[in-house]
Amino acid sequence: MAAALMVWGTLTASAVDLDSAGRDPKYVETIMQRSQKVTDALKITGTEKGTQVLNIVANRYFKLNDIYSERDSIKAVAKTLTGDAKKEKMEYAEMLKDQKLYKSHFGFIADLSVYLTDAEVETVKDVLTYNVVNVTYTAQCDMIPTLTEEEKVQILAWLKEGREFAIDAESSKKKHEAFGKYKGRINNWLSKRGYNLTKEREQWAKRVKARGGTL
Repeated sequence: MAAALMVWGTLTASAVDLDSAGRDPKYVETIMQRSQKVTDALKITGTEKGTQVLNIVANRYFKLNDIYSERDSIKAVAKTLTGDAKKEKMEYAEMLKDQKLYKSHFGFIADLSVYLTDAEVETVKDVLTYNVVNVTYTAQCDMIPTLTEEEKVQILAWLKEGREFAIDAESSKKKHEAFGKYKGRINNWLSKRGYNLTKEREQWAKRVKARGGTL
């Protein structure tokens, strides 16, 4: 019985509460619907595990909103200042935002890891970033079929690195901008390795058209 109570206590302590207190109910509903895309992709919606993951993802959205709202509030105050005081306040807003994003980023992944396997965490990351990693990687390999395995590994690694920043971005536009920086890095790297990307794209477009597709 003592052992059973210990296990029960552990499970109870690990339950994730939704951080919805004081938030607009319509906003909460929107975030819950958005977060369910994750549990749907994992096929765990409606399960106990799914409920915990759903709350973790929703809480992540709430946390990001809080962090960026705080940054914007500080910057609003900064705009009433002038000179060095304004500059310092603006820089402080960004520094505080970055610190909180860094800390919460790893906390989010750690929370997910309590309930999900590494492969499932990867799925969560992809859902939250519109599957850009897989779409871009597949397109890159299709565009340049002569890529070596080493090059493919490096491209995928950079895309996944970009995904870590995209997860923390404040909007869809900012998420795509985070990936854009890494896509640019990949293109520059491939060019230095001797690939003519303009020619590769032209040939790729022809191959895609020949099989009835479009870019």
